[in-house]
Order: sequence, then C-alpha cells, then structure tokens
Amino acid sequence: MPDALAMPDPETLWQAVLARDPRPACGPFLYAVTTQGVYCRPGCPSRPPLRRNVRFYPTPDAAEADGFRACKRCDPKGERAALHAEAVRAACLLIERSETIPSLAALAERAGYAKHHFLRLFREITGVTPRSYAESVRARRLSAALAGGARVAEAVAEAGFGSESRVYGRPGRLLGMTPGTARRGGRGETIRVALAGSALGLLLVGATAQGVCFLGFGEDEAALRGDLRRRFPEARIEDAPEALAATVRAVVAFLEEPKAALALPLDLRGTAFQRRVWEALTRIPFGETRHYAQLAAEIGAPAAVRAVARACAQNPVGLAVPCHRVVAKDGDLTGYRWGIARKRALLAKERAGAKR
Repeated sequence: MPDALAMPDPETLWQAVLARDPRPACGPFLYAVTTQGVYCRPGCPSRPPLRRNVRFYPTPDAAEADGFRACKRCDPKGERAALHAEAVRAACLLIERSETIPSLAALAERAGYAKHHFLRLFREITGVTPRSYAESVRARRLSAALAGGARVAEAVAEAGFGSESRVYGRPGRLLGMTPGTARRGGRGETIRVALAGSALGLLLVGATAQGVCFLGFGEDEAALRGDLRRRFPEARIEDAPEALAATVRAVVAFLEEPKAALALPLDLRGTAFQRRVWEALTRIPFGETRHYAQLAAEIGAPAAVRAVARACAQNPVGLAVPCHRVVAKDGDLTGYRWGIARKRALLAKERAGAKR
C-alpha cells in the first residue's frame, strides 16, 4: 500500500500532525507510526513521532489493511466516542422520564463510569451538566403546563419543583419571565416596537423595560411582528417610535457603516446553554468570523456543535448578538435567520470597516 494519500503535498499532512490540528484544512486523514503499530487522528495528544516512522492513510480500513491498530487515546474509528454518546443519550432519557432529578452518582453508576469522568463526558456532549440539563427539562415541563392553562401551583408541582418559592426565586433563569407571566403568554408585559428602513431592508426593534428583546429584518412587516408575537403571544405590543428612536438610529448607523460592536441594552431570554452561546457570540471580534466547532470549544462543549448551531439560529437579537459572524468550517455561510444575502452583506461591510 502507498505510503501517502493521493495528495500533492504530504508535507502538509505532516505539519497538521505536528500542529495536532483535529480538523486540518487539507481534509480528514490518518497517520500511522511504524514503530508503535498504531494509527491516529492528526489531533492525537500523543508525543509527535519521527517523520521517518510515519505513514499517511485515508481511512481506518486502509491503515488496518497494513497491520496497524487504532490508537486508544485519540479513538480514530470513533468507537469509544459512540459508546460515550450512547451513555449520555441514555442518561438524558432517564432524566427526561424521572419525576425528580437523578443524582450524578446514580447516572454515572448506570452508565458504568466514575462520577467525574461521566460529568466531563456529559458536558462535552451536551454542553451542560446533568443538573443543568435536568433543570431545563423541569423548566420545559413548567412552561408547557403553564401554556396549557394550569394554575401556577399545579404546574410547579407537576414539573417537579416541589415548591413555588424555588421557581419564583429564579424566574428569569428558568423561563425568562415569572411563571404568572408565562402562564398568561406574556399578558401584562409591554413590548415597545419601532420600524425603520435600513441597508438590510425593513428593521423591527422590540424592547421591554429591561432592554432590546427583538431585532430583526425582513420585507414583510406582518411577518416581523408575527415573529415577535410568537414569543410573547399575550403581551401588549405598543408602537413607540419616539421612545426607541435612539436605538433605531444606532442600528441603522451600524448597518450603513459598521465600525465597532453594536452595544445595546438587551433583555435576552433563553436556556442556560443558549445564553452561554450568545455570550460567546458577543466576544467574536468585529470583522472576524468563527466556525461552529470553534464556538463550541470556546464554551467548553466541543462535541455540542449542532446544539451551538441551533442556539445561533434561535438568537432573537440580530447584530447585537452577532450570530452572523459564525460560518461553516469551509467558509460557507450556511443558514442565517434573516437570510444568507444579509449575512454576506454584513460580513463584507464589517471586514471593510475593520481594515480602515
């Protein structure tokens, strides 16, 4: 079997091995070490071998055909990763079905891992701890019960919180609003809105007393208002162009000539994981981009790439939480809540502004 992949520059592969790059720009490959009889991913944490002892392969089958076995540290076949994922999936299912929150010890024992090891695996795959996951499950149950018209006390008990005080003590963290407001679909809460033309089309800004809770673009005013209404179905939506004039001017000016981050007072409502992703988005430097895997690694959840992508898609406050700065690893713009054309235009303007 040939010593290298059918690629023009094996040296590029070797440099990826030395850099321990888990996702090299040249594409996926494996390397084998003749003195050890194993093959690895380029991101393997083992000490780099001597170049003369290295062979490159396109697939595990190719490496094994030459007599090499899979490295136990980097798991090039993904078998251990699949076992870990299945253990975490089973733990999530148990949490979903339990009336109370299972202990970490019970979850780890059921999965067959030590507590701290299981905790690390769970966080890597889901992006949150088992307890945070369980709390989000209870919050979802509570939200569903309230939306169904259940009395607050009944909904709290049904969701497994035990007492109303545990819910009212942290309503923003659980639901983004108090249980009573959630039960009323936002009734009693006022959201001021303002519309304006912009370089990206029609702009709608929505704000509560705490800050901007919605910032979106479109061609259809009814669709924009409907998007906001779905989040607060019973809230009072009040046109307030004068009260939001300064905010609208800031957004429009940013779109005309972006020069720095758009700083606005925000009222962000989401799960603990979504908030971690949104906070990470605000740390992406102006004029730069990150891919989803980089963002997942930054929040300490390298395996939760899909969950990160979903959180980006659910961001209700465009620009201020710059989800447009996240692209696919190959540079493709992928999806954007307000349209790919707007994402492309935003990135082009920001790159130009960063060079000035």
